Amino acid sequence: MFKDIVLAITPSEVCEHAADKAFAFAQRFESNLNIVHVTGMERGWGEMEFLECSGETARITKNIEEYYCEKLKGCGNHKVTVVAGVPHNEILRIARKVDADLIIMGQHTKQYEETRSKVWGMAGSTLEQVSQRARCPVMIVTREAPYGEQRMKTFMVATDFSKQSECAVAYGGQLCRHYGGELLVFHAVGDDQLPTPDDRRTRSYRERMQEEFDYLLRGVPKVEYLCEYGHPAMEILKLARNRNADLVLMAHHSKEKDPEKAFLGSVVVQVALNSASPTMSINRYFDLRCGMMYDQQGGVTTKSAQKEPAPA
Repeated sequence: MFKDIVLAITPSEVCEHAADKAFAFAQRFESNLNIVHVTGMERGWGEMEFLECSGETARITKNIEEYYCEKLKGCGNHKVTVVAGVPHNEILRIARKVDADLIIMGQHTKQYEETRSKVWGMAGSTLEQVSQRARCPVMIVTREAPYGEQRMKTFMVATDFSKQSECAVAYGGQLCRHYGGELLVFHAVGDDQLPTPDDRRTRSYRERMQEEFDYLLRGVPKVEYLCEYGHPAMEILKLARNRNADLVLMAHHSKEKDPEKAFLGSVVVQVALNSASPTMSINRYFDLRCGMMYDQQGGVTTKSAQKEPAPA
């Protein structure tokens, strides 16, 4: 399903959870695993141009291979790449180069771990930039996830009825068809939309979700449409916890046109920082490479899905 995975890490326990998830996926799907470390995450600009010729990148590469040597034994095809540069630029460049269909990220430095609520919400942070600009889904892992066989049963998609969130719903449906899992499609009515709880309004939103998304979710074993009143991030986290969601899918910066305002108010970041399950950011339409494709009459045809062509 995930044929080419990019794992963006630093070789430390700070990124351990994201690394474990990437290794588990790579083993389950026999993926090509590209482990990427950008030295710009730790080093000053003045040092970068000297890293390659001094042999520093080779030393860091060896350290990463040694750090993960035991877990990499189960990953047949993997490559460690160490580069100097601007972190989000290099991660995105390598993802395009290998035609990745999944990027996995976590926290990257101890400073990020200690001040994550401030740093991860800032315009220009690595996580924000990659999630917004990636041409493939971005999985954000900040908490421990079960290691080994990745069998997912419950998927949750948060929608605000934007075009981007429609893409997230479609991708969630593909994952459910692949795993035979349950899909929860959820809309949170924020305080600015509905000053006081109104059962009729929340019911109308559930009906709207069913009307707009049913055609995307043909063949999904079980779909449930849910709507609650409250702060979007808090309601998403509460439902994910109560229903033991294995993965939360969301559109990144779906409605805010000003990128600076979007960075500062990202619900994706708020959820990713606090969710016990991984969060996947979706910003355009994707196909699983081994998904179930549906004709207009709802019939099922199996074929290898095609991804968007990489830009020239």
